[in-house]
Amino acid sequence: MTTDAKIEPIYHGHILIVDDEASVRDWLTIYLKRAGHSYRTAANGAEALVAVKEERFDLVITDLKMPKVSGLEVLRAVKECSPLTEVVVITAFATPQTAIEAMKAGAYDYLTKPFKIDEMGLIINRALEKRALVQDVTALREQLIGRNRFEDLVGKSEAMRQVFALAKHVAGTKSTVLITGESGTGKELVARALHNASPRAGSPFVAINCGAIPENLLEAELFGHVRGAFTGAVSDSEGLFMAAQGGSLLLDEVGEMPLPLQVKLLRALQERKVRPVGGTRDRQVDVRVIAITNRNLAEAMAEGNFRQDLYYRLNVIAIEVPRLAERTEDIPLLVHHFVRKFALEQNKRIETVDPDAMGQLLSYDFPGNVRELENLVERAVTLAPGTVLTATFLHTPANGSAPARPSIAQIPPEGVDLDTIVADVEREYIRKALDQAGGVRKKAAKLLGISFRSFRYRLDKLEIE
Repeated sequence: MTTDAKIEPIYHGHILIVDDEASVRDWLTIYLKRAGHSYRTAANGAEALVAVKEERFDLVITDLKMPKVSGLEVLRAVKECSPLTEVVVITAFATPQTAIEAMKAGAYDYLTKPFKIDEMGLIINRALEKRALVQDVTALREQLIGRNRFEDLVGKSEAMRQVFALAKHVAGTKSTVLITGESGTGKELVARALHNASPRAGSPFVAINCGAIPENLLEAELFGHVRGAFTGAVSDSEGLFMAAQGGSLLLDEVGEMPLPLQVKLLRALQERKVRPVGGTRDRQVDVRVIAITNRNLAEAMAEGNFRQDLYYRLNVIAIEVPRLAERTEDIPLLVHHFVRKFALEQNKRIETVDPDAMGQLLSYDFPGNVRELENLVERAVTLAPGTVLTATFLHTPANGSAPARPSIAQIPPEGVDLDTIVADVEREYIRKALDQAGGVRKKAAKLLGISFRSFRYRLDKLEIE
């Protein structure tokens, strides 16, 4: 072994050398010093066990055959204390079996003595490169996850603090969660934050809108299908339960799920198994289900549109997200949050919000909740020419920018037919929404704040072409 090779390290790290031969330790320390690495040495496995408990190393180079504590024991101890630390095993007594053992235990590489310095240098660089990449990926994942943790959700009101406290408390459990609240309150944001604060954060978060997919396709979307199960099934599909394996599955608008499919969902939740459409074998799933709805499921049960047993299975942990009108102290925080967001997106400089405009927002009841406020702020940031958002641009329907809610007429002495009146009003709104949406039904449903399935139901009920 010589140390006169050219040293051009790409990555630098803190390295532990473990070998009971002083000559090997000296030879490697000369190389590491010249290459600019920091290092520590251990004359045996016992010293190495002490070192890995006292310090964190980027790389450990350990001999395999040592008295009392072997290199494999050192390797296992390193991986237990610091899983991201890479380990290179060296030995003068190489066998296929020991090499396999070392690699199974998590060794990055396995070298036989004697070896050349350029060979060792190459392995050290590659091991440190892997370590650096893993660190980068971990940091990026933590950054991305951090965007949706509870600490980053906007709200200081008592109502939202209670939501966050309950969600944080149950985040680490496997319990099914039912999140309720009006449309636009931010139910999905809470669901994503709950997932990202849980041990499942590194696994998939898969979402499906149960009201936006035709009934005959929803089962296959959820549970998968086998080739030939129905027309168009040209290949096997694993389904969203399997796609979310190890993570969380969000069932948006779960109240719109058809009754026959509710039975199959109940079975999947109870048995933790799914069966693809057209399949004959069950598949085990490890998925946390989070369901959200803006419907009153208790009323849906009373009407026979939602199964009672499924409701109790979903409603293990109930989180209700309050209306924006119930937490007005959060409005200024949300406004400034959205101003920063859209100003950054549009490369605009918005320094402040006019007090009159803010007062106007605080006096408005926001039937569309946080989503409506977000849309108002986006419009204002887009149109505002200066650095201040004024009431001219940041206005609400309450001050004439949109029609106010219709007032209730006087009821005549003989009474009224409420069902007919409601049907006429509903029919008029649906027709106007269709006109505004250019006949696109999904867009019209969105304008009315209802699911596509509910929109189709109303079209049929009111006999609207």
